[in-house]
Amino acid sequence: MALTIASREVDGVTVLDLSGRITLGEGSVQLREAIRDLIGKGSKSILLNLGNVNYIDSSGLGELVGAYTTAKNQGAALKLLSLTKKVKDVLQLTKLYTVFDIYDDEASAIASYK
Repeated sequence: MALTIASREVDGVTVLDLSGRITLGEGSVQLREAIRDLIGKGSKSILLNLGNVNYIDSSGLGELVGAYTTAKNQGAALKLLSLTKKVKDVLQLTKLYTVFDIYDDEASAIASYK
């Protein structure tokens, strides 16, 4: 199942609802382009909703870290929302859980940008 990305605005925060798999190839490229596009348009608050991401591989993790770094270097904030158990386990295993700001509910994630 390929990655699908839907974008929406909530209180000045751009929420990207991701669904599917973030893997080497198309999935990671889509994610990279979506984030670069947002930052290029001046988005400073980006929230990745990973609630429907059922699988992420090492390339997908690399994309998340790359997106986080790109955002930070451009003065933007990238945060994660609604991790599935699989994605949470991978982030904890790789110690990346400590790098990202991670939220379980959208309201507190949106409020954290204020």
